[in-house]
Amino acid sequence: MRGNLPRITFWRTVAAGLLAAAAVALWLRFTQGLGATTNLSDRFPWGLWIGFDVLCGVGLAAGGFTIAALVHVFHVRRFEPVVRPAILTAYLGYLLVIVALLVDLGRPLQIWHAIVMWNPRSVMFEVAWCVMLYTTVLTLEFLPAVLERFRLRRAHAVLKQVAVPVIILGVLLSTLHQSSLGSLYLIVPQKLHPLWYTPLLPVMFFVSALAAGLAMVIFESTLSARAFRRGLELPLLAEIGRLAVVVLATYAALKLTDLAGRGGLGLLLVPRAETWFYWAELGLGVLAPLVLLALPAVRRRAGGLFFAAVLIILGFVLNRLNVSLTGLEAYAGGGYFPTWQEIAVTAGIVTFGFVAFALAARYLPVFRASEADGSAALRRRLAEEMSLASREAA
Repeated sequence: MRGNLPRITFWRTVAAGLLAAAAVALWLRFTQGLGATTNLSDRFPWGLWIGFDVLCGVGLAAGGFTIAALVHVFHVRRFEPVVRPAILTAYLGYLLVIVALLVDLGRPLQIWHAIVMWNPRSVMFEVAWCVMLYTTVLTLEFLPAVLERFRLRRAHAVLKQVAVPVIILGVLLSTLHQSSLGSLYLIVPQKLHPLWYTPLLPVMFFVSALAAGLAMVIFESTLSARAFRRGLELPLLAEIGRLAVVVLATYAALKLTDLAGRGGLGLLLVPRAETWFYWAELGLGVLAPLVLLALPAVRRRAGGLFFAAVLIILGFVLNRLNVSLTGLEAYAGGGYFPTWQEIAVTAGIVTFGFVAFALAARYLPVFRASEADGSAALRRRLAEEMSLASREAA
């Protein structure tokens, strides 16, 4: 009986504590309301739950449609070992975004109104429909792993027939959604700091999401290889790193040329908080990983790839927080800092994502056998056969 209980480890204890704190915070939020549990106001109606949970959650899920398009639309089959983990990451990301929206909405039970009460001129209407439709698409994209696990071959064959149209639909929906999140901030030209406000915000959001999605593929592949003691697809990740160089270079060129075109380069020398945050976002999340990943020596090392991916993710998160929080503080006449309940809910959502990924990877065929896995299995088998032969000889 004792052997069936899960082993208590440091990280499991931390995860349990964060999930427990999130449960308490959620209970307080739904029983006492937003006013009693958040620092949101009329000046700051959107805080951490939108700036991080939604804007970052959607962007970090971009690796799903990027890798799926490469494999199933453009037939770059060498990326197939990482497509299913990327889709799982995207799927969990969108499910948790829906949870964050339910928590943030003042009347969460009315979230279904977008289905029947149409407002096609609203960007938020388009975002709501893209989230619903793309989550449905991700369900269909990940469903083959479940069908394989339970050996439902006929249903798997039927789903395979419509896989390519579904994936193409997912690419279109995700493209619309990534860019439309930037469109949400086009309506505040006098409120958002000029370092971040630009008519190209939808394009900026889309391109930066591509970079973050590629970085997430490297990030989750590295962590899962360590956690599950499986082979790391280093040549594939190195190629993803090369793709990230192109995307980062495009993004950096867009940001700097756009700022120059709007006559805003002088703002980069103004000594104020917004300037430091902008430089941190640009230097940490764009220029530094761009230089690192441009070096073949860095791309050939798992540690170098992982470090560069972490920098891209941190820079991406900083960009979304700058747009949603830092860039609005001057207009609001003061700063915003989340309450412990807001922080606890966000930490709980992130923790639940890690736990759900680990459980799915353990009980579903998420990872396909890579060359490294096959070599390791072959070595183990040869060692077992040699040991058995030696025992029989003795």
